[in-house]
Amino acid sequence: MRIGVFLVAAGFPGREPGQVLRDTVEAVVVAEEAGFDDAWIAEHHFMSYGVCPSAVTLAGVALGRTARIRVGTAVSVLSTRHPVDLAEQAAILDHASGGRFTLGVGRGGPWVDLEVFGTGLDRFERGFRESLDLLCDALTRDTVSAAGEFFSFRTVPIVPAARLRPIVACTSPETVAIAAARGLPMLLGMHIGDADKAAVLRDYAVSAGGPPSPPGHIAAAVGHVADTTEQAVRELREAMPRWLEPGLAGYVPVDGRVRPPRDVPGYVDFLCETHPVGSPDRCVEMILRTAEATGLGHLILMVEGAGEHTRTLDNIRRLGAEVLPRVRG
Repeated sequence: MRIGVFLVAAGFPGREPGQVLRDTVEAVVVAEEAGFDDAWIAEHHFMSYGVCPSAVTLAGVALGRTARIRVGTAVSVLSTRHPVDLAEQAAILDHASGGRFTLGVGRGGPWVDLEVFGTGLDRFERGFRESLDLLCDALTRDTVSAAGEFFSFRTVPIVPAARLRPIVACTSPETVAIAAARGLPMLLGMHIGDADKAAVLRDYAVSAGGPPSPPGHIAAAVGHVADTTEQAVRELREAMPRWLEPGLAGYVPVDGRVRPPRDVPGYVDFLCETHPVGSPDRCVEMILRTAEATGLGHLILMVEGAGEHTRTLDNIRRLGAEVLPRVRG
């Protein structure tokens, strides 16, 4: 069982974004000391939900501060990036870190980012396959060229060349089918429970035409440990809505489409009920339950839910000392 930390660089009210970024790097350092296998950094633009606009940049800082732990992006938004540029940055981190970097990518959403970065709604709606294929070419070949709808250029060498396989965030049947057709592992989000995760894995296997055993898939979950389950749940119920209410409002559609309302307290209750939130015994139980229900062997735990940096570090250390050894055992 592989267990990592998932760091959103959450912009809780009253927290200065620059300090949040510094704290995020420190959390990776502490995760390495606590025995976690990997750390994953999220990317968001123009919002307080997450204040890191370049996951690859912050991953590079974290890799420079650590020696053993793997660091990945969860995820770099491919719809607002040139795939070859992203592949070049991934190659730098792969070589400079001695192979400790993992690139996670996602389609993103129909947000104002598309307008700001000039890629447009068409790139989001129709261009993900082309973008992903070009990214994979640039991550696995010595040269790359393109002659598609969104990218067209002559053959150029990839310097430095890398041999990397990205992981793909999958939140829709279409993206699951795209990842399966290319044999790429999935990153599953916190918003679905074990039964839905198992269903997505079955859909992937059907699309791939192969066995249901997951080829390196990862699932994200909230991870929060306290002396008692009641205490852990109380902390998240008090803290997370203060972050999620303004943070989720930062998703601004580029085309004026209406976003469905989110029941934030209900969502927090769902996270507390279905994820490893509670006493050490409860956290172990929930992680093993997810592994049994889904067959997944790799979870990444969002550890920032209490909204205070010192509590985040305490959470990471306690998970490392009181939960990880029992899960692995």
